[in-house]
Amino acid sequence: MEVYLDNAATTKPRKEVIDMMNKALVQYYANPSSLHKKGVEVEKLIKTARKQIAKALGSNEKEIYFTSGGTESNNLAILGSLEGNKRKGRHIITTKIEHPSVLNVFKYLEEKGYDVTYLSVDGDGKIDIEQFKNSINDDTAFISIMYVNNEVGTIQPIEEISSILKSMTNRPIFHVDAIQAFGKIKFNLKKLNVDLMSISGHKIHGPKGIGALYIKKGTKIKSIIFGGNQELGIRSGTENVPGIFGLGTASDLFKREFEENIKKMAKLKFKLLEGIKSNVKDIKINGTIGENSTPHILNISFKGIRGEVLLHSLEQDKIYVSTGSACSSRKKTYSHVLREMGLCEEEMEGAIRFSFSPFNTEEEIDYVIDRVTYRVAELRKVIAGR
Repeated sequence: MEVYLDNAATTKPRKEVIDMMNKALVQYYANPSSLHKKGVEVEKLIKTARKQIAKALGSNEKEIYFTSGGTESNNLAILGSLEGNKRKGRHIITTKIEHPSVLNVFKYLEEKGYDVTYLSVDGDGKIDIEQFKNSINDDTAFISIMYVNNEVGTIQPIEEISSILKSMTNRPIFHVDAIQAFGKIKFNLKKLNVDLMSISGHKIHGPKGIGALYIKKGTKIKSIIFGGNQELGIRSGTENVPGIFGLGTASDLFKREFEENIKKMAKLKFKLLEGIKSNVKDIKINGTIGENSTPHILNISFKGIRGEVLLHSLEQDKIYVSTGSACSSRKKTYSHVLREMGLCEEEMEGAIRFSFSPFNTEEEIDYVIDRVTYRVAELRKVIAGR
């Protein structure tokens, strides 16, 4: 049996997505900017994909702009907004546990003279609303906060943040990285009242190399990529037609199957959690469990064992997990997320992230519980015998 539980890193594209992408490669290969019939045909299908994504998000199709993925969406949202609103202020806010595609942009901006506030988190990975309120001042121009943390699955209080910002006269621009939230938790984009939201194709069983940025109507933003003025000049470059078709199809499927998918992933997560808690001693659950946590991520520290060693041990059983964000998991450093949550060195070193998809099964989870129990006991015995 092969069990893939690294779906927060990437997901396997669905058959329907692959079929639609194949059509783009074989049949709809014309450049959508071309004036002839074949180009116009592709342009119409791109519009259909844009509508599918807008419907899944709860926005207008004219507010969806295609990018090369989550990293570009985040970069465009931050840099493009500040470039387009230079008079707004020089103070910007984010959290200490953001994805590198946000944190590294803020570090760059700090070097450029921006005043940056990095919000702390509690032991569950959640920000303190009072600290957030106290951080805002008259010079605050931009705020970027992720909806769901990619390592521990904690959901941030985005709706509460929006309510606070709504009453402000000189309201800062609000960006939400929803790359781990889209398709995984229920939200109403209009009710959230955010200005910008990033999503990615390969997190929802779509293709890699494609993402989108929701830009609320009226939000000023400047391009950071220059060329032929595609995407209304916001994102130049010939459209990734197969990727766009794939993202549209994946978004449509997730929208239609949302309730069923959420229930299934939550059930699998709870089953694995209870199975490991019942069979393995000296573990720590990282992040919160329940309504403040996404159904597709479970992070557990196995004390006395290096997470990387356990990962490769489970790999022998064809079980695939991760030790943290795939964007930085090859670096021999501790997770900045777990560090900011207050974990000790042993707990950070022993952390494993299990991340689910609706296509995992209960049979697979039973197998994982059995193998995790065996491998942890085996590794602890070896370590004790040294």
